[in-house]
Amino acid sequence: MQYNILTKIVEYLNQNSQNIKFIKRIDNNIIIIEFNNKNIIYFDLNKSNSKIFKSKEQITLKKDFNAPFDVVLQKKFTNTKVKSIEIYNNDKIINIKVSSSSSYKKEDLILQLEFTGKYTNIIILDENRTILEALRHIDEQSSFRVVKVGLKLEEIPKKEFIPKKYEIENIEDYLYEVYENQIKENLENIKKQKILTIDKNIKKLENILNSLPKKLDLEKESIDTYSKANLILANLHTIKAYQKELKVEDYSGNLVIINLENMKNPTTFTNDLFKRAKKFKQKALNITIEEENLRDKLDFLKRLKINLQNANSIDECEFLLPKKEKNQVKTKKAQNYESFFFDNFKIMLGTNERENIYLLENSKASDFWFHLKDRPSCHVIVQNSKKELPQNIIEKAASLCAKFSINGGGIFEVDYTQRRNVKIQHGANVLYNPYNTVSIKI
Repeated sequence: MQYNILTKIVEYLNQNSQNIKFIKRIDNNIIIIEFNNKNIIYFDLNKSNSKIFKSKEQITLKKDFNAPFDVVLQKKFTNTKVKSIEIYNNDKIINIKVSSSSSYKKEDLILQLEFTGKYTNIIILDENRTILEALRHIDEQSSFRVVKVGLKLEEIPKKEFIPKKYEIENIEDYLYEVYENQIKENLENIKKQKILTIDKNIKKLENILNSLPKKLDLEKESIDTYSKANLILANLHTIKAYQKELKVEDYSGNLVIINLENMKNPTTFTNDLFKRAKKFKQKALNITIEEENLRDKLDFLKRLKINLQNANSIDECEFLLPKKEKNQVKTKKAQNYESFFFDNFKIMLGTNERENIYLLENSKASDFWFHLKDRPSCHVIVQNSKKELPQNIIEKAASLCAKFSINGGGIFEVDYTQRRNVKIQHGANVLYNPYNTVSIKI
């Protein structure tokens, strides 16, 4: 936090802060103060990046803070009269002096906000500068400047510095801009982290896809193995004990050399060859399905990456790709669909025909089904036990349906109805009636 900016903020506060209506900690290092009537300002006392800002929308609490500091902060400073707001000791410190009246006594208090690097802190003082509470308590082992309840607060060692000058036309616009810039920076950082995770998964799937054996190679291997087994079976009477190889003409008259080194029992050996040939044939039949599944997963991840790149908020990023809990155990994916959670609703999305069919067959009559109007798309199911869905859930599910079905942006119509109104015709092809339609812009 720059000294010159602090002085301008203090000037602004002196003009617009005659009393404190409300005060509370809303994050580990952030307090909110409502001056006068709805003049809400946030003070972020993070050591590495302290700042003061305003937000056009009220920031929600991360959790309810009830530490002794929070109790004293609210008790002593809620509904108080501001006596003065000043820069303290010509340093990056703001002193907010208030007069607090209660049914028991009247007292003068100081809220000291220190934007001073390693000493950054919020300290509650009485009029004699005795510490009543602090955001960060500091003992003798950590610093020569002890911050403990009941002690008189020592001064921060003064450093000589030449403050940089900043031209700020409108301090209120500046305070809003500080928060908007921080949100943009946080959003970009989160996007980078999540896209990096997706890129790793994409590369992993591409490697698996590239390493898959080719269908023609598997079919050839199956035919060759069957042929060897049949040739051994046809020439069992000529094979001698401990024979290393069998030289014989195949059914086309070509000379074939079959390795017999691992053969202990001719009958068992040929049966194993027949089993291997059958496995190669089965794998050749299944390899196409495996390739399709991998390509569908790749397509989903690539669409997910695009949607993250286009996300306009941190909430949208977390909705699309939630961060894993610290103690979350890694489990192999068992579900046959992609799932998202929004406002306590589970939204399920099919990324291919197989997953779409699974969702249709396993959803409940009361669930809601979504599909692009008059064009191919993924199927989306919202788990629901009531007759209606909230409008925000309808829009979120319809948006997912469009984003994972269409390349590019635009306005799209999405039909939706309860699953009981959807009749399966063939595979994932359906008829549905009655239904509603919502327009979605992506």
